[in-house]
Amino acid sequence: MFRKLLKKTPLAWLQVTREKQRLAVALAGIAFADVLMFVQLGLNETLYDSAAIVQNALQGDLFLINPISEALQSVKSFPRERLYQAAGVDTVESVTSIYMGRANWRNPQQTQRERTVLTIGVNPAQEVFTIPGIQQQIDQLKPLNRVIFDRASRAEFGDIATLFEESNPLSVQINDQQLWVAGLFTMGVSFGGDGTMITSDSTFLRLFPDRQPNQIDIGLIKLKPGANLEQTQALLKSNLPADVLILTRTEFGDREKQYWSSSTPTGFIFGFGTVIGFVVGIVIVYQILYSDVSEHLSEYATLKAMGYSDRFLVGILIQEALILAVLGFIPGFLLSTGFYVIAAQATLLPIGMTASRAVFVLGLTIAMCTISGGVAMRKLSAADPADIF
Repeated sequence: MFRKLLKKTPLAWLQVTREKQRLAVALAGIAFADVLMFVQLGLNETLYDSAAIVQNALQGDLFLINPISEALQSVKSFPRERLYQAAGVDTVESVTSIYMGRANWRNPQQTQRERTVLTIGVNPAQEVFTIPGIQQQIDQLKPLNRVIFDRASRAEFGDIATLFEESNPLSVQINDQQLWVAGLFTMGVSFGGDGTMITSDSTFLRLFPDRQPNQIDIGLIKLKPGANLEQTQALLKSNLPADVLILTRTEFGDREKQYWSSSTPTGFIFGFGTVIGFVVGIVIVYQILYSDVSEHLSEYATLKAMGYSDRFLVGILIQEALILAVLGFIPGFLLSTGFYVIAAQATLLPIGMTASRAVFVLGLTIAMCTISGGVAMRKLSAADPADIF
């Protein structure tokens, strides 16, 4: 059967490659549609991946938050007493409180511009973070007015890494107060925050004098080895008042992602951009296939007169669509990979090409071209052998 297939004339391939200029236009159009879909999908997935970057950096099996806290950028406080109540459960090993706020960071270089920085206040005597670079420097926060800064923050905060090498500790102005950068770590930015710094709880309360020490923003709960997570969560829910939520790590991160996907227009915009790219591709491929059929209508009619069925002719058209899909996907994939690299360097977001996304866009491209071929079939049905005699 394979040998028989090889002996057949590759009509679809010859038809597609016959006019090089038209082929180039078609491939450019498909590549453009693929790039548009890749960019929208990549940014959309990056949004969700980066949304929970802080939650994933925290140590803990369960987390306490205020029920009205939808996201870290609008976190609400709750009584520290709830954390102490949680510590009374037998399966709980330790609890830790975290303060969160947004301070005004003044660029220490010539611009002197202020930018909002996510500020996390912790007890430096406890292990709070999963990122080794933070825990190794946590002792640097014990003196008052010391912070450690995320070197992956946006450039608008200043070239802190270089300045820190020249002056350690580095003097900075935060909320119109003088503090010192005592260390650097790497975590990354998200759509909800351009930069992050960590300080002790004492320094945090000095930066935010209106905050009450007994009002915390996140409670970390570590369970004893062998403790059942679900049972402990259910027990805490039954013991604690309804003014706190008890979440697992997954639920804590998903809550942040849900906020960005449903409570903001960002997720809809990226999804809509993907649909637009898909529709643009359909229109471009349809115009190419329709023009091809129109210009060679007499040839198709001749094939019909020779006894070839409509099914055979439709098969050729579908093959042309698939060839265009694969050939157009290749430059679209390569261009998008390059755009991801540029976007990652420009925005510091964790955006990059993934195999699953590449396969998904390839599937969309094939579907896009197949739909276009299906629409162009209507013109092919007009190929009447009687018209050429």
